[in-house]
Amino acid sequence: MRQIAQHRYINLESFRRDGRGVKTPLWFAADPAAPDRFYVYSTADSFKVKRVRRNPKVRLAPCTMRGEVLGDWVDAQAEIVTGPEADHAMALLDRKYFPWKQLIGLFAKLRGHARAVIRITQAR
Repeated sequence: MRQIAQHRYINLESFRRDGRGVKTPLWFAADPAAPDRFYVYSTADSFKVKRVRRNPKVRLAPCTMRGEVLGDWVDAQAEIVTGPEADHAMALLDRKYFPWKQLIGLFAKLRGHARAVIRITQAR
């Protein structure tokens, strides 16, 4: 996963109930304290969050902003995190995507959208 950390976007594939994968390009941040741990965020009511809650098995690959895969897929586990860990993750994302994430965050806050933070670690 260290080769993925150098990129700006990841393509996260989460799985529907019938097993079909759904790929989504996302901003992400690697945790400097644990370089094989990535964080992404989304609105709390998004389908990707619902899929991760139901099935933590995901795959990820580096990609372009439009989702064009730039490297190999990696099997991973995803988990919704809250509290201090979610705050830490959002701070990492804020730094990496300044000032765009702050602008998007402001609009989301004004519209009343709750956020969910997802921790991604390589499957063992």
